[in-house]
Amino acid sequence: MTRLPHGPPDCSSKEHCSVTRRRALAWGLALAASAGPSLASTAAWPIRPLQLIVPWPAGGATDLTLRILCEEAEPLLGQPIVVINRPGAAGTQVAPLLKAAEPDGHTIGQVPITVYRHALMNPVPWDPVTDLSPIVQVSGTTFGVLVPSTSPWRQLPEMLDWARDHPGELILGSTGIGTTAHLAMEEILLQRGIRYVHVPYRGTADQMLAVASGQLMAGVNSTGFAPWVDQGRMRVLAIFSAQRSPRWPDAPTLRELGYPQSVYTSPWGLAAPRGTPEPVVRKLHDAFARAMQSERHLRELARYDQTLDYLNTRDYRQAVRDTVEREKRLLQRMNLLARPMGATG
Repeated sequence: MTRLPHGPPDCSSKEHCSVTRRRALAWGLALAASAGPSLASTAAWPIRPLQLIVPWPAGGATDLTLRILCEEAEPLLGQPIVVINRPGAAGTQVAPLLKAAEPDGHTIGQVPITVYRHALMNPVPWDPVTDLSPIVQVSGTTFGVLVPSTSPWRQLPEMLDWARDHPGELILGSTGIGTTAHLAMEEILLQRGIRYVHVPYRGTADQMLAVASGQLMAGVNSTGFAPWVDQGRMRVLAIFSAQRSPRWPDAPTLRELGYPQSVYTSPWGLAAPRGTPEPVVRKLHDAFARAMQSERHLRELARYDQTLDYLNTRDYRQAVRDTVEREKRLLQRMNLLARPMGATG
């Protein structure tokens, strides 16, 4: 540990001023060094290339949009940003990797909402609320309720009314148990007291094929359904966004249909390890907040039917806490909330 003098000596006489100034400078430098990264290193940060952990395979929509975002942010930060793909476990690999990383701002990660949900549903050795430091929310995804083009249902209330009158007969697919698609539809069906058959799928392609072929009466999915709708093989009954989609303007939102709380966009953002100095977090926020507004990045988002869903650091942190509390209540009603460690029965 650096041993500091009690303070800079006073310049009490003319002949001592030169010595005094040298001592004062040495004292100030020692104080800054002892204060850690918040004083000593953030002014020059970043001092080496950054790493961005992306918990999805290379070449996917999120990976490609993030690479464009990084290219736009690099000149603002003055360092390259290296994308590190760590797919698997529904996008949750980023959490333990960030927890283990040095909290110096040189390692950050893309954090999907599944990270927080997974920790609620499973006993894991990390807590995304306390182990991660949110930086900025970037974007979200459009989710929709889909039916085959041959379906008699042309509006969502028609499907819900039929399902209410035929308990347990609606066969509906999602992208998996506990996914946003599953929880979004489950919330509506619980409100209406509707019993149905849930069929979870591991991927978008399999589920959409099942909907298009009539194996499923309906499905809930993200914008991976776009090609199927464009080909006329299925139609969108409603979307879970706050506003109507420019691509499917005839599809109402769930909010318009009387479900004001049913806004699901699976928002995602960037986060750093806990303990990253606030001045560094501010620099990261400012760079990425500016980069995400670039025309090139916005075009890339639109290419995958995504929109900008920006939240600053303070609002993003609050949104994370609010989302965790909301999903905790829903998962508890669905009996999907993880039991505390050591609980039995």
